[in-house]
Amino acid sequence: MAGRDFVARQCKPQSGGIMDKIRALIVDDSSVMRKIVERSLRQAGIELEKVVEASNGAEALVALQNNVVDLILCDINMPVMDGLEFVRQVAKVESAKGIPIVMITTEGSESHVVEALSAGARGYIRKPFTPDQVKEHVLPVLGKKP
Repeated sequence: MAGRDFVARQCKPQSGGIMDKIRALIVDDSSVMRKIVERSLRQAGIELEKVVEASNGAEALVALQNNVVDLILCDINMPVMDGLEFVRQVAKVESAKGIPIVMITTEGSESHVVEALSAGARGYIRKPFTPDQVKEHVLPVLGKKP
């Protein structure tokens, strides 16, 4: 997705969700994975008002300047700016403080997860994941019961 800062789109109205509609920022260098994350959120019963996509941490920082979001789901391994550095940078952005960040990773190393949590992430999901796992990890950071 070179040359594109971010993608934001309004989502179609849904019914039957388990909570108020949320605005999500999904950060992953794979456009396919971004779609999988979005679909998993929907299948988990999380209604999306708006989805903003970014292909790396630098694009995600720009997206945060231009969009209000309630949740960030972020990969760890990405070019330009990885997820760990993105979490560190978000902690410095006053308007972004308090936005829950959930890391999505294939990392086998616990040290990456611990580092992300220490930097400000509130949870993590390991790839591959199911909608039930997304629900289990995302709802608590949004203050809801799974």
